[in-house]
Amino acid sequence: MRIAVVGAGAVGLSVAARLSTVADVYAVARKRHADAIRAHGFAMTGIWGDATYRFPCGEELPAGERFDYVIITSKSRDTEAICEQFADAVAGAETVSLQNGIGNEEVIAGYAKGVIGGMIITGFEWRGDGAVHVSVEAGPIRLGRFPAGTDEAVNALAACFRKAGMNVETSPDIRADLWGKTLYNAALNPLGAIMDVAYGELCHPAAWHVIGNIVAEAFAVCTAEGITLAWATPAGYLAYLRDVQLPATALHHSSMLQDIKAGRRTEIDFINGAVVEKGRAHGIPTPVNATLVDLIRFREHLALGRDE
Repeated sequence: MRIAVVGAGAVGLSVAARLSTVADVYAVARKRHADAIRAHGFAMTGIWGDATYRFPCGEELPAGERFDYVIITSKSRDTEAICEQFADAVAGAETVSLQNGIGNEEVIAGYAKGVIGGMIITGFEWRGDGAVHVSVEAGPIRLGRFPAGTDEAVNALAACFRKAGMNVETSPDIRADLWGKTLYNAALNPLGAIMDVAYGELCHPAAWHVIGNIVAEAFAVCTAEGITLAWATPAGYLAYLRDVQLPATALHHSSMLQDIKAGRRTEIDFINGAVVEKGRAHGIPTPVNATLVDLIRFREHLALGRDE
């Protein structure tokens, strides 16, 4: 099996590393990471094991090469540009979104032979160029044909992930799974970034009150969108978040916080921003999510420079 991982940051390089033990993998990453991997290998620590992996990595895919799967792991704001940059490879392959947020699969569908949705709730943190620490995992990776169903291509990729030692399941309704992950991200990611705390701190009653409102608004949007979530009510999801997801990721620091500290734009428009946008389309008020979008945009402005 030939797999390209493009837009590979901490998530993509970690996935590429594990897949490289069972498949022919090529990763596309930023120059400093590609250079480090070519020189010293990719160093992984944490709950996925401590090891150094060697696999081909560059800033571009080799010209003319074809792949069975192209896995996109970029930030959501870069999905369109990634599809344009690697249009030839994407057009000839099953293309997988292993990204945060809502809307990536719809963008990819305009370019790809076929679209597979992917959901991963695992914490990846940089430890230097070409080095990542895998900190927490709140559940299995899920893969499914977008918007729903499974097939031979999905099952073959899941089997490859499994053989590489990753915890993976196939999903008959990946669109609902992606919204389920968006609930988690919308609830914790911006608050963790605004308050500069690990997720475990967000169980404080004041923060939990805000989280309850975030989730209630997102649930209303999902209902209007015809999404059947795994939880029947907002209270049901909040119990799962409190009892299962939050303890599993208590030490993790928000990816939005990591972006802000690195002077990068966040994915807020594709997480809480997606709740606001779709709420507006259905006439559903989403004031708490909208406020978080504004606060994160202000933090971006401060981090990027006051002329931004």
